Amino acid sequence: MASVTLDHVWKTYNSGQKNAVDAVKDANLAIEDGDFVALLGPSGCGKTSILRMIAGLEYISKGAIKIGDSVVNSLTPDKRNIAMAFETYALYPHFTVYENLEFCLKARGFEKNEISEKINAILTAMKIEHLAKKRPSELPGGQQQMVSVARAMVRRPNVFLLDEPFSHIDAAMRVGTRAAIKTLVNESKTTTILVTHDQHEAVAMADKIVVMNFAEIQQYGTAHDLIHQPANLFVANFVGEPAINLFTCELVKQKSGFMLIGKEHEASIPVNDAVGERILKTGKDVIVGIRPQELQITTEEKSLIKGKAALFEFLGEEGHLIIDSGKSSVTVVTEPHMDVKTGDAVYLTAPENEIFIFDAGTKMAVCHGIK
Repeated sequence: MASVTLDHVWKTYNSGQKNAVDAVKDANLAIEDGDFVALLGPSGCGKTSILRMIAGLEYISKGAIKIGDSVVNSLTPDKRNIAMAFETYALYPHFTVYENLEFCLKARGFEKNEISEKINAILTAMKIEHLAKKRPSELPGGQQQMVSVARAMVRRPNVFLLDEPFSHIDAAMRVGTRAAIKTLVNESKTTTILVTHDQHEAVAMADKIVVMNFAEIQQYGTAHDLIHQPANLFVANFVGEPAINLFTCELVKQKSGFMLIGKEHEASIPVNDAVGERILKTGKDVIVGIRPQELQITTEEKSLIKGKAALFEFLGEEGHLIIDSGKSSVTVVTEPHMDVKTGDAVYLTAPENEIFIFDAGTKMAVCHGIK
């Protein structure tokens, strides 16, 4: 197994031409040996370009990639001891499942008895040994992807790369396939990098998550870090469901301290002097973020946000209360059943440490918490 390090890595397509495009800008990343890391972001953000550069399928425009202690910029894919499972399964249709795995090992010069031992071990680990004699055409998408993963992992690579592996699997099979792959990775302790645009996949499978947007790494950390300490407005808005509530506010100096006054919402949020002074360094305008799970219904006297109930959605284990506040709306995660009528006055508060403030210009986090 091995660590993976990106040191000021750039990927520019059509370099030196008028239509040059930076797909990856100055990426710095340190993935520890045995970690499971997800590259998460919208389409076109650069996550697949990073994966392909690690695999050796794309040249690096600038910077260096290290696998373990070795810089691999000039190494061809076959010299990197990396395995990759793609969005498309790429199985040999005329081979059985066993033969698909066998062909991979034969091509690398393994002995016959070793081949049999490795194949049986990986099929058993993934609980697909009963599929050994079947051909790919006889298998549903989830099982085909598990065979694709088994073929990639059978030779015990140093690094395992997954490029949108669940895109063509129906929802019913996705959970089981995900769990099987996660279990295999945990047991083998193989350094694994997953590319996905689905935050549920990233959170369910990865130890740490790299959030990307516009060719740049926005934040690298655990799911808890991304939810409770987002580095900027994009991370706060992209990670978490329902989406974070955002309030455009102006800082107002009062006799007793500072107050954030909503421009489009009925919001009045007091902040201490230290937070107020920090905001004033870049201007009076900020964006306040509060996650729907953190909002609580309270009395008018204790409220930070006021509004009227507009809609209640029953979603099984929880409810979503939509509130009209000023010119905009606010979403609150509630108990599944709630006695509220359209037009009822609603008053909201939130824990002080779960109120985030972002600079309205740079969109970077000013503070996580208002006290």
